[in-house]
Amino acid sequence: METIDYKFLDEVLEKHDSDGTKIIPIMQQVQEKYRYLPKEALTYIAKKTGLSEAKLYGVATFYSNFSLEGKGKYVLKVCRGTACHVRKSANVLNALYEATGLSDSKSTTDDGLISIEIVSCLGACALSPVVMVNDVVHAAMTPDKAKDLVAELRAEG
Repeated sequence: METIDYKFLDEVLEKHDSDGTKIIPIMQQVQEKYRYLPKEALTYIAKKTGLSEAKLYGVATFYSNFSLEGKGKYVLKVCRGTACHVRKSANVLNALYEATGLSDSKSTTDDGLISIEIVSCLGACALSPVVMVNDVVHAAMTPDKAKDLVAELRAEG
């Protein structure tokens, strides 16, 4: 279970005047710190902003960039849009699964280092197939490049 830093939460809330109309930037800052939205943090934010927990969960589940489950330090988003699909992103995804021990039913490594997500489009069709690691796009991926990428991320820790 994640230890919640309530001082941090208070600072984020203070920055946004505990204003419920600013819930998205509040939640973005919390997720940036924890890499997901911990239940205890959402409960605390709801009390401080006067919003219901249901409202916060509604926002968190509506926007795909929010996560209620922990993610790895490195989030690998594998594009499965048309251009990437045609250029064999499935092979890249399978190589990432093989290199990390992950699968479609297990998305984060036990050490919390790497998560894999499948996305519909990353908007980099001309560079396909692509994998985005956090905010960095890796273009023209191949299964070998994917395995090398995982090795680099593990080395960086």
